[in-house]
Amino acid sequence: MNTPESTPLLPARLAGLVSRLPQWPPSAVLCAGLNLLFLPTLDQDTRQRLVGRIVSIEVSDAGLDGRIRLTAFGFLPAPRRAPEVTIRACAWDYYRLARRLEDPDTLFFSRRLTIDGDTELGLLVKNALDAIDWTRLTGRLGPVIERMRRLAERRGAGHRPNS
Repeated sequence: MNTPESTPLLPARLAGLVSRLPQWPPSAVLCAGLNLLFLPTLDQDTRQRLVGRIVSIEVSDAGLDGRIRLTAFGFLPAPRRAPEVTIRACAWDYYRLARRLEDPDTLFFSRRLTIDGDTELGLLVKNALDAIDWTRLTGRLGPVIERMRRLAERRGAGHRPNS
């Protein structure tokens, strides 16, 4: 993916470590978050259109590929078969989307957010995710996200993170 120079990426050492981890745990964490924040916002029609469909949410600079599917029990990690749609961006862009600091259409048209595969399914997911109020994330997650933001900004400014 072509990422603009001004977009900070995860530090290479952190990205290298994260990319070697098994993909199931991040998929499970993603599912837990989606079940908490996303599932209650879905209307019945959207739920029916998502049931059983495998969606991959890739964090390009971290080498993460969270594959999920909606079931009768909520979102669960999906089997490791080909996803029907892949939504891809770097961690910084996902952070900016979640904090409503960036518009998904702007990222999409600048090719910083890509949708590969079933475009209709991808747009359904993108539009439904865009309706979530991610700013409700508080508690222990807030300081972690803030630390990641500072690391990403320093990386983007050409500074080396402290080891």
